[in-house]
Amino acid sequence: MNIDKRLHAAVQSYWNARRKNKEKQVKSGRIDAGTRGEVTGGTQMGALEGLVSDILCDAGLKKVDIRTRTALELPGYFRATKKWDLIVVSNGALVVAMEFKSQAGQSIGNNVNNRSEEAVGSAKDIWTAFREGRFGQAPPPFLGYLFLLEDRENVKIPVANKEPYFPVDPEFRGEPLLKPKLSLQQYHGVSYSKRYELLCRRLVLERLYSAACFIMATNSRTTRINQPAEDLTFHRFVAALRGHAVTFLESQRI
Repeated sequence: MNIDKRLHAAVQSYWNARRKNKEKQVKSGRIDAGTRGEVTGGTQMGALEGLVSDILCDAGLKKVDIRTRTALELPGYFRATKKWDLIVVSNGALVVAMEFKSQAGQSIGNNVNNRSEEAVGSAKDIWTAFREGRFGQAPPPFLGYLFLLEDRENVKIPVANKEPYFPVDPEFRGEPLLKPKLSLQQYHGVSYSKRYELLCRRLVLERLYSAACFIMATNSRTTRINQPAEDLTFHRFVAALRGHAVTFLESQRI
């Protein structure tokens, strides 16, 4: 399998699906505000889900055990169930649970905190359910988080933080202002792309997810993919995913 070629095709499919959804709405005369029309109708991440599914099959898991469209509900602890984007259940064990998330368009800042809260909450929920025995006596599953961000200028510009009482984490401060307006030192902040990168990295560092992947790509007829963080590339993500699948299969043979 040519991973790079398949990844490019899957990301291109994402943009094509958004474009088709928007065109359908225009033809029907019902146009949602902002970029909502591009995501209404779903299936945008279908090709990426299909690619991961093929990778899991290539690692030895059965196609019938991999779910990407239906029967995706898993029990939680703080809520009854949550629908994941891809799960693998084999021999009564939860092997993999994955989230595929994306952000595109100009209104990036409105969603960064929501995405962060969602990612942390979902992981906390499923790990607590695992602790409570909701998945039987199975070994810990692989939790994966893949984030696709539109590569455009407004996601690369530093965004200042409001710090009325306490200083933010130094990683989110960025470079200091040369001429601060106040007597206290002020900072430029970091871009939204950097914030998403930090989110993905820290989800793994805090062991909320087994592995994470952060991809940036242009919304164009021939998309250009950028993976700015070496520790969050798709190749590294795939290596971790394959390793977990192989380890699980070996444990079933004992």
